[in-house]
Amino acid sequence: MTVRIGVIGPGGMGRAHIARIQNELAGGAVVAVSDIDAANAARVADPLGAKVFRDGGELIASDAVDAVLVSSYGPSHEESVVQAIEAGKPVLCEKPLAPTADACLRIMAAEQKAGRRLVTVGFMRRFDASYNEMKAVLSSGKLGEAILVHNRHRNPTVPESYTADMAINDTAIHEIDTMRWLLDEEIVSVRVDKPRPTRNRFPHLQDPLVLVMQTESGVLIDDEVFVNIGYGYDIQCELVMETGAVRLADQHRIERRDASGARNRITGDHNDRFDQAFNAELQQWISAVERGEHTGSTSWDGYAAAVVCDAGVQSLQSDDGRLVPVSMVDKPALYA
Repeated sequence: MTVRIGVIGPGGMGRAHIARIQNELAGGAVVAVSDIDAANAARVADPLGAKVFRDGGELIASDAVDAVLVSSYGPSHEESVVQAIEAGKPVLCEKPLAPTADACLRIMAAEQKAGRRLVTVGFMRRFDASYNEMKAVLSSGKLGEAILVHNRHRNPTVPESYTADMAINDTAIHEIDTMRWLLDEEIVSVRVDKPRPTRNRFPHLQDPLVLVMQTESGVLIDDEVFVNIGYGYDIQCELVMETGAVRLADQHRIERRDASGARNRITGDHNDRFDQAFNAELQQWISAVERGEHTGSTSWDGYAAAVVCDAGVQSLQSDDGRLVPVSMVDKPALYA
């Protein structure tokens, strides 16, 4: 069986996913495309022989579509995801599941009404080999319990349309989910510190910023978000345990040594750094859809990350960078 996939929002991320499905992965084919830019939808669909739909709702309702991939603008996710749930179709939604926790609650309510897990959230770092090795070290218990985690999320630059809250909702959300998954517990408080801003930012941004978070058991997490650092896309993480530490290595295949010193290439963007993780994530989703199963992250994970993001934005927007507690609803039985 080939899983017939409809893609809503074939922008940069959507086009990258389409290329993976068509050229690198097994079991899926993109048969339908929808975009607010009809000309872009046609450009993407024509080489695939895919059908262009006027809007996401029509695409989801089509009998020619088995599963839906949502990679559109974040605020539009809720409508498309709920429509897919109501149609009984599995949906992979790029992060964020929705921009606010309230929107995520509405998605979970629709899914609970449907009585089955249909939503997977695109938290691809869960599939990264390095993070998985780090998690295996922690799970082994050989270095004791987790005490601290240091994260760095650095981008070369961002467009002027990037807003202050996006540093948390679109950027730090990756570390927020990865830390929940790595430590297997929820984050209970967030504080956002504001260092001296870089001269290379747009005036409306606070860049860099540092999130300081604490988990249920007291693990302290920091996350430097610096989106105009210039030199490349640089993701770092160090997990400190009771008798040792483990950190991500640079993602490089060779190290060059010459008269200028020893160095390696720095990745340029998220597709470059996490290509294999994206492939593993999409392949798992396609294979699960083919089997009629659900695997991977859930709507609950999307909600849990959104609650932490909401608290982070509240701290960012406060005058004193106050510590904001994270308040969550009880986990519904569907996600237990």
